[in-house]
Amino acid sequence: MTARVSTPTLLFVHGWAFDATFWTPLRAELADWPQAVFDAGYFGPARHPDVAGPVIAIGHSMGVLRLLRELPAGCAGLVSINGFPRFGAASDYAEGVPARMLDRMLKRLADSPRVVVQDFRQRCGDGSAFGEPQVATLAQDLEALRDEDQRAALAALPVPLLRLAGEADSIVPAAMTRAAFAGRPGEATHWREQGGHLLPVTDTAWCASHIRGFADNLARNA
Repeated sequence: MTARVSTPTLLFVHGWAFDATFWTPLRAELADWPQAVFDAGYFGPARHPDVAGPVIAIGHSMGVLRLLRELPAGCAGLVSINGFPRFGAASDYAEGVPARMLDRMLKRLADSPRVVVQDFRQRCGDGSAFGEPQVATLAQDLEALRDEDQRAALAALPVPLLRLAGEADSIVPAAMTRAAFAGRPGEATHWREQGGHLLPVTDTAWCASHIRGFADNLARNA
């Protein structure tokens, strides 16, 4: 199907220890939209698509942090799924993950990368196979999870934001989500009852419905 020129491209950006295939179920649910998908290169070649025209950027977990670092050109809206602008704890962000826990992961990653990735993915609720871990890339982004803070970018975000979160997310608990997005109190978070950290996979239709509604609102207000 040839998309209308005005139809935005959905740009999918995955989180730490996953790859572009993470989005397969949600992309299929939204198959009538033009799409592009980012890959950080944790298990093979990286992919950084250059998308022309209007874009709705959809990030999962660390993918949201990455998008806040630099929105794609033509971005008309940002979708955060299980996302955050900061992951590591700080003096004004006690709900974040303590640095010592991430330092421990970094140390183990150097010695046993496959075990660290597998343990993390299992904590997320994923037991699927994955390729050979690219340690340097994983370590660089794990350091970003520990240190990077994009809360100021979130507060100044120039485009509408859709927030989807799971009430039972073990990686980004509800308290972290509330603290992370406190700088944008005018926008509601849509909570999935009993939803975990992999909403695009476990609650695909629910995510797709919210994204479609968000895109419709953007079109009406364009």
